[in-house]
Amino acid sequence: MLKTVSLLTRLPLILSLQTFRWPVASNIDGNEILEIQVFNYSKVFTNRLIGTFQMVLQKVVEEGQVEVTDTLIDDNNSAIQTSISIEIRYQALDGTVGAWNDKEFLETRSVHSEADGTHPLETDSLLSSHRNWWVFFPLSSSRAGKGVFSAMKLGKTRPSKDDHRKQDEPAVLEAEDLDRKALLQGLEPDTISLASVTAVTTNVSNKRSKPDIKMEPSAGRPMDYQVSITIIEARQLVGLNMDPVVCVEVGEEKKYTSMKESTNCPYYNEYFVFDFHVPPDVMFDKIIKLSVIHSKNLLRSGTLVGSFKMDVGTVYTQPEHQFYHKWAILSDPEDLTAGLKGYLKCDIAVVGKGDNIKTPHKANETEEDDIEGNLLLPDGVPPERQWARFYIKIYRAEGLPRMNTSIMANVKKALIGENKDLVDPYVQVVFAGQKGKTSIQKSSYEPLWNEQIIFTEMFPPLCRRIKIQIRDSDKVNDVAIGTHFIDLRKISNEGDKGFLPTFGPAWVNMYGSTRNYTLMDEHQELNEGLGEGVSFRARLLMSLAVEILDTTNPEINSSTEVQVEQATSVADNCTGKMEEFFLFGAFLEATMIDRKIGDKPINFEVTIGNYGNQIDGMSKPILRRKKEGGDGNEEESELLQNSSEDEGDEDGEMVSVSSSQPMKPLVTDRNYFHLPYFEKKPCIYIKSWWQDQRCRLYNANIMDKIADKLEEGLNDVQEMIKTEKPHPERRLRGVLEELSSGCLHFVTLADKDQHHSSRTRLDRERLKSCMRELENMGQQATTLRSQVKKNTMKDKLKLVQNFLQKLRFLADEPQHTIPDVFIWMMSNNKRIAYARVPSKDILYSIVDEEMGKDCAKVKTIFLKLPGKRGFGPAGWTVQAKMEIYLWLGLNKQRKDFLSGLPCGFEEKKTARGQNLASFPPISLLYTKKQVFQLRAHMYQARSLFAADSSGLSDPFARVFFISQSQCTEVLNETLCPTWDQLLVFDNVELYGEAHEMRDDPPIIVIEIYDQDTVGKADFMGRTFAKPVVKMSDEQYCPPRFPPQLEYYQIYRGNSTAGDLLAAFELLQIGPGGKSDLPPIDGPTDMDRGPILPVPLGIRPVLSKYRVEVLFWGLRDLKRVNLAQVDRPRVDIECAGRGVQSALIQNYKKNPNFSTLVKWFEVDLPENELLHPPLNIRVVDCRAFGRYTLVGSHAVSSLRKFIYRPPDKKAQHWNMTGTSLGPEGRGWYGSLAHRSRPTGEIVVNMEPEVPIKKMETMVKLEANSDAVVKVDVSEEEKERKKKKKKGGGGGGEEVEEEEPDDSMLDWWSKYFASIETMKEVGTEQRMVSVGGKRNILFPAKNKEKFKAPKDDKRKKQQSVPEFPEKKNKPRIDELKVFNKELETEFDSFEDWLHTFNLLRGKIGDNDDNATEEERIVGRFKGSICVYKMPLPDDITKEAGYDPNFGMFQGIPSNDPINVLVRVYVVRATDLHPADINGKADPYIAIKLGKTDIKDKENYISKQLNPVFGKSFDIEATFPMESMLTVAVYDWDLVGTDDLIGETKIDLENRYYSKHRATCGVSQTYSIHGYNIWRDPMKPSQILSKLCKDGKVDGPHYGPGGRVKVANRVFTGPTEIEDENGQKKQTDEHLALAVLRHWEDIPWAGCKLVPEHVETRPLLNPDKPGIEQGRLEMWVDMFPMDMPAPGPAIDISPRKPKKYELRVIVWNTDEVILEDDDYFTGEKSSDIFVRGWLKGQQEDKQDTDVHYHSLTGEGNFNWRYIFPFDYLMAEEKIVISKKESMFSWDETEYKIPARLTLQVWDADHFSADDFLGAIELDLNRFPRGAKTSKQCSLEMVTNEAELPMISIFKQKRVKGWWPFVARDENDELEVTGKVEAELHLLTAEEAEKSPAGLARNEPDPLEKPNRPDTSFIWFLNPLKSIKYLICTRYKWLIIKIVLALLLLVMVALFLYSMPGYMVKKLLGA
Repeated sequence: MLKTVSLLTRLPLILSLQTFRWPVASNIDGNEILEIQVFNYSKVFTNRLIGTFQMVLQKVVEEGQVEVTDTLIDDNNSAIQTSISIEIRYQALDGTVGAWNDKEFLETRSVHSEADGTHPLETDSLLSSHRNWWVFFPLSSSRAGKGVFSAMKLGKTRPSKDDHRKQDEPAVLEAEDLDRKALLQGLEPDTISLASVTAVTTNVSNKRSKPDIKMEPSAGRPMDYQVSITIIEARQLVGLNMDPVVCVEVGEEKKYTSMKESTNCPYYNEYFVFDFHVPPDVMFDKIIKLSVIHSKNLLRSGTLVGSFKMDVGTVYTQPEHQFYHKWAILSDPEDLTAGLKGYLKCDIAVVGKGDNIKTPHKANETEEDDIEGNLLLPDGVPPERQWARFYIKIYRAEGLPRMNTSIMANVKKALIGENKDLVDPYVQVVFAGQKGKTSIQKSSYEPLWNEQIIFTEMFPPLCRRIKIQIRDSDKVNDVAIGTHFIDLRKISNEGDKGFLPTFGPAWVNMYGSTRNYTLMDEHQELNEGLGEGVSFRARLLMSLAVEILDTTNPEINSSTEVQVEQATSVADNCTGKMEEFFLFGAFLEATMIDRKIGDKPINFEVTIGNYGNQIDGMSKPILRRKKEGGDGNEEESELLQNSSEDEGDEDGEMVSVSSSQPMKPLVTDRNYFHLPYFEKKPCIYIKSWWQDQRCRLYNANIMDKIADKLEEGLNDVQEMIKTEKPHPERRLRGVLEELSSGCLHFVTLADKDQHHSSRTRLDRERLKSCMRELENMGQQATTLRSQVKKNTMKDKLKLVQNFLQKLRFLADEPQHTIPDVFIWMMSNNKRIAYARVPSKDILYSIVDEEMGKDCAKVKTIFLKLPGKRGFGPAGWTVQAKMEIYLWLGLNKQRKDFLSGLPCGFEEKKTARGQNLASFPPISLLYTKKQVFQLRAHMYQARSLFAADSSGLSDPFARVFFISQSQCTEVLNETLCPTWDQLLVFDNVELYGEAHEMRDDPPIIVIEIYDQDTVGKADFMGRTFAKPVVKMSDEQYCPPRFPPQLEYYQIYRGNSTAGDLLAAFELLQIGPGGKSDLPPIDGPTDMDRGPILPVPLGIRPVLSKYRVEVLFWGLRDLKRVNLAQVDRPRVDIECAGRGVQSALIQNYKKNPNFSTLVKWFEVDLPENELLHPPLNIRVVDCRAFGRYTLVGSHAVSSLRKFIYRPPDKKAQHWNMTGTSLGPEGRGWYGSLAHRSRPTGEIVVNMEPEVPIKKMETMVKLEANSDAVVKVDVSEEEKERKKKKKKGGGGGGEEVEEEEPDDSMLDWWSKYFASIETMKEVGTEQRMVSVGGKRNILFPAKNKEKFKAPKDDKRKKQQSVPEFPEKKNKPRIDELKVFNKELETEFDSFEDWLHTFNLLRGKIGDNDDNATEEERIVGRFKGSICVYKMPLPDDITKEAGYDPNFGMFQGIPSNDPINVLVRVYVVRATDLHPADINGKADPYIAIKLGKTDIKDKENYISKQLNPVFGKSFDIEATFPMESMLTVAVYDWDLVGTDDLIGETKIDLENRYYSKHRATCGVSQTYSIHGYNIWRDPMKPSQILSKLCKDGKVDGPHYGPGGRVKVANRVFTGPTEIEDENGQKKQTDEHLALAVLRHWEDIPWAGCKLVPEHVETRPLLNPDKPGIEQGRLEMWVDMFPMDMPAPGPAIDISPRKPKKYELRVIVWNTDEVILEDDDYFTGEKSSDIFVRGWLKGQQEDKQDTDVHYHSLTGEGNFNWRYIFPFDYLMAEEKIVISKKESMFSWDETEYKIPARLTLQVWDADHFSADDFLGAIELDLNRFPRGAKTSKQCSLEMVTNEAELPMISIFKQKRVKGWWPFVARDENDELEVTGKVEAELHLLTAEEAEKSPAGLARNEPDPLEKPNRPDTSFIWFLNPLKSIKYLICTRYKWLIIKIVLALLLLVMVALFLYSMPGYMVKKLLGA
């Protein structure tokens, strides 16, 4: 059921036409009332109600449709002149009342306007906007109690001619009244939504489109990037007995890890850094390739095991720009059929300048790695990636530029005069690091290839872009002609209804440098695809398809090389039917032309593709058609017939006019020219032929419009939040409503898309997926709308911004159609500057939503310099500002191509087209002219750009309107000028109809410059504004006049550079001349001469304020002009008034001020948003009264320094911990709370205590178990849960006994805290122990939700009868912050603020000065601003010191001596400083004059060194307050390099209320590892805090209670000393209060806990990129207090010495490798090799068990492995020299893994590897009892088996399997070993020694080996006997007999001839 209202208001000159719909859940009752309220919207103030209209809905319900016109009623219920017309339709649920459809409803409405010559208003009303009007529509329902409160911005359209405008005076309505009304009518404020409220640049009506503010092309500019990769370890590498090395490749750079020998799971932990300085596009296309290589050395390159590829962009789009501890899947690129080749664990991070990466905390990674769950893949990519073939088909190209830059070619042309095409194109495709090329087509501008390039890559690929480049082949060097990137995410969709990447066949347009053919092309980079192309280069017909390979298929070609083969050509019409398009443009204005160009005649050229391009010649359409149409004649004739049918011969001869006539520019002012386009506006028109694929652009346009609207809405919401307007959440609801209706509208529009024959697969799939996405988004928006509440606002806003990104992504159409339009400004035929207009933005459609957003609208375009010249300040000066009107559409639809131009012109046509109606004009002659006066009220600007070396600027503003410009005066030395000046532009002539001017005034450009004494003024920024227009027949009266000041954001390039506060009005000069204009009050102050100030109604209302300034001191002042600063002074200035600090007499001796507080009075605007900035300037007073500026700082917003006296009526007591209301910056801490009566607070709070404080409840009933159990801290429960889960089958897990205190040290505490930090991180979601805990313990401690953290021991004392529970040991913890302490505690600026003083210019490009480098010192102090006079009760307070004003109770700033104790725990991820990719770090600390370099204790070759050191330094604040902790790299030769440093301001910490001098521990103990560090005990600290904060307390009561203010805390009251004696103490109670000090009303704030902070290390040479992180903390103790105890010992734990004895008893079922020489029997000569640390150091082999026939071997052999082990990190520590050349030993930490391998010994060849097993000594499977039970399961199925740790069991014996991979990469058992592991500490090993092998002491007996295993050499005879006797007896006999026979035959043959002769001769 829907009810719709269409509305026409008749306000003075407003015609609004809008539709509102309410879906109502139940039928509407006839008594309900519809109410319409009309508001005047104001940007800065609240909105004012003009009038209301109410109507009973009875008639609507009966008839279904009613039209009404009625007057509005004001607050006093009297009618006012304004009338409103509405039409209401109602459709009931059952259809009983009139049925209608949306379309009909809107169309009937738009018929009237059609007649009036405007467009159908269906979407104008939705998409246009204007800033001055809001309408609210409460639709109240007496029954339902809920209604919908919706409001839309009035879209302005042209009022009809007969509408005589009436005047009125609207009333005012505050937002609160609105709420009240809403409530009266039964509305819930949470369901209200508002329509838009937009900033000035967006209120664009139907004739003008929005100008783009940002000027600079961001792409193409090089930036700093750093890719850091840590290779941690590899697992499950395929191959036998490998020596793996990992090669890390980023782009072209390669680095290698060290080689690990003979292991399939090498552990590296090596860190690599690659630095780049390239444009983002180039960076993100670089490929990161990780490959594992087997046995690489100097001589051979090794064999590739497997590799993994991903592009840098994929990493950069990850959250935090990184993958942390993820497993990359290795695959073999050569062999597609093979499975995975192993896993590689790594961290990859990509940091751009200014990105800060939060690395997860580097703790001991003990968690068992779940490889499958942590794969190195972006979200949504399946772990099982398959191989796929990417087929990229290249068909043909056309429109190539005529180029050949080789000199020979030019000579040849000159000599022979041959006119062949001088380009030899080929196409190169680059994807995932591989390149493929097509063949070269010699000498062709229209090459035909019909080839396909095939890539083979895993799918989905982790490389996102395919780069397609047309190149010109040349003997010298090939140059790119044009480049295009295809983003795979845009041509595929991974959803369950998604589709594989597909593309085309479609044309791709390529853009690049200009098409003039010079020898050296300065914009060659543009052709490579860097930066925005400035001209059309060519287009390429191509397609792409992907086929997933079935790797099981044997016929498959398994090579992954790129292949190129022929492809079938495509039909000519496959990309769509050729259509004739018509482009029309009119230049309405060309101003702001840069004077540098010179005053030669200027003209403009417009091109679309190659049409309109003067160089390539405007070939006649017919030839062109022939070319475009391919070779077929039929196509051509068909085209001719089509066109002639369409238009007769009306413009058969129409020749395109693509450039305007050259004209000499006229001077505007000293910077700019303008062209004299007064009443005569030149036009251009071009006919071009393209395939008709408008649908693609139409859909993109609809989505773009939804996105634009959403973006506008979001800007509104942010604006409202920024200006603190009430109810931004309502506006957000409105935005979501618009979004969901827009999405649903898209779905209906796109649904009717007819199916073209030329639709490609991508078109169809994209349409489906866009429809799905938008439908989905619409639904999400609807659900989100209902969830938007005041408090959820921020999160929801983020979600909506994701919608925006998604929409923009979807709207980008990958398959191009019509090329973009380029507008070039030519001076004397030289190309100067250009603008590029996307063709979709100016494309015409009969459906409004599908129209381009700038089609048939006047758009302001700024021309920019091409290519690199457009970077930096040179590119920011406007080359020219054009007002241009463009229309692009099918030639046959061109009848109304002039419809959007401002009215009142006559067309001038060429002679040929004189009498043809639709023939386009070559110029427009405007007959109507209006004269106006523009008044620019330039009030002030703030936060401008610093353009001078002093760090200030001398700004003036230049205002441009049409062809006039004026400047304000120059104000010297300020970044926040208050010009307060009215600029009057007289006789401004505008052409067109008067009424259009009113709605559509041209924009005003305001540029801010810095005046220089010599040379030209420097550009500082620019902004745009629209004036408020008054026609001569209107009154100058509210609501529109006088206009209000508004803020305009100033842009400089792409970055913001301040705000301008101004107002602009454009007043028509009527027939009566200027006398009718409102008078300008003459100059009020004579000092300023003829300068007019901003008139009274516009300038802000002022009231008296007092500004109090606290001057504390100056710090770190740098030299000025090489002279040191000696006698500085601070000048504070605000709105022309100010105060100077006392002079510091000697800056070196004491940089603090003697007088602390001064004040001045100043008139400031009532409206806080208009407050001017406050300027702080430091000057150095030199001799002879000279002084020089040291530096300055502008406080742009005073809001946080404004003090508002407390409101008596409000019960503010519940806002604990703040003293200033929302600004809560507890400065004048006690002040605020003293100003309230205290009685009421206690009453309210007492009952709340037991609920608020967990402890109270527990301890009050300390005798019942039940309650105490609750107090087992959260982590313990979690741990128990984990135990139960993690045990899985592991009842074996041995519970650890409560650790002995003597065993615990500071590191135990540290590691326990890190564990907690991680757990809290992961388990924030699973809140344990029912909901009960949540209710009792509100989320005050967000850091860790723990119940009160009382130590276990104390609980014991308070509840002795409570039995000890077995669970994880309770170790006291500290807080590990993985960021700086400052970020957690708001930089410790609770009352003392630090203002950075800046000097020097701001750098423009990235290489210049950054903010950091401009800092020349710091001013410490504070400001308090309040309205005079203050309430009396504040000044009458007891102890109020008038000298300190608002800054009561601040400490003295005299010098103070402090002992600073710096603890440095460790550094992580240091940037490598040496060639070997490592560093030798040591610590250097600098504070004042103290400079400590701990060079002796450098740590060799470590990027994650553990320092564990503390340093004591005595310092005097304020002289020495900046602590620098640096990490240097030690070098044997040369100076040491700085790796990175961090700076800490100790002074702010020392004086902070958060008490950052010494962190408060969790518990108080007087001995042991957790000893209290502070010289003051908790009770002393507490009483001091109470005294300073003027808090009542502490009162210690019986039963372990303490009362502070109105809170009661409880806790234990006994403490145990070293000897176990118990004493009474209040310290635990006091500590309980300190740990919850933030809950104390008024004085409370969070105290710094005992902590370790993690600080990023930065290097000034690489600004903004983190060079590692340092974990540390600082304690400070004043020297006038008792001295603190000795520093805590945090020195690194020494590894404990252990000895592991491994006895290899037997092997079984070892596979048999050798064939016997004689018998062919299988046997093996088995031996077992084992090692613990690394193969070289300590491998040990058993003896050989020869000739085992069954795979059984007997050894009884003992290995002994001594090693050093760190229990906490579970790592073995080894020190060894890296190579023979190393200077010193390097310490490595490796996991404790024992490797056993079984080998087959060979005498002459290398031994054969048979199998291995690796046991992690901390968790390995328990050995099987017998050989039979030992199976492969023990290796593969580790998750389910009980695991044991040798460190707990000490002794283990059993059978374990040896495994290896067979040919199919399957694991198989290759043997079993019976072994015994025995772990002893070094002391135990000394007491019971044992011998290696079978030696003494404690020898093992000889193995009982069967005879066959004899050893050949020891007993040869025995073995021969054995061979002869047993086995080979018969064989030998046979051989002997055969031999005898052979000998006889031989002898016979030998002697036979002799005998024969004898016989014959008868001798």
